[in-house]
Amino acid sequence: MRGNPIARSWVVMMHSGVPAVDWGDGNFLDILTGQFFQAVEKDVSHRALDSDLDWLKRIGRVEDYDVTNVVFASLPNFNRPRHK
Repeated sequence: MRGNPIARSWVVMMHSGVPAVDWGDGNFLDILTGQFFQAVEKDVSHRALDSDLDWLKRIGRVEDYDVTNVVFASLPNFNRPRHK
């Protein structure tokens, strides 16, 4: 697969309907807008299902997926604040 593979378990659907990548520490990437946002675990509805990933593939946000990974053409860099 070409692109940036992300572990499938990190691709989630929020209760709001937003598909997201769980970046850790309460940081999520909105797959539709490319914007990062803060959320808590209870805001997550479920891990992305095949039907969710098929939709994201149809609209061009996901290149491909399998049982292990979801492949994105590109992902923005998330620059965590540095601790001083």
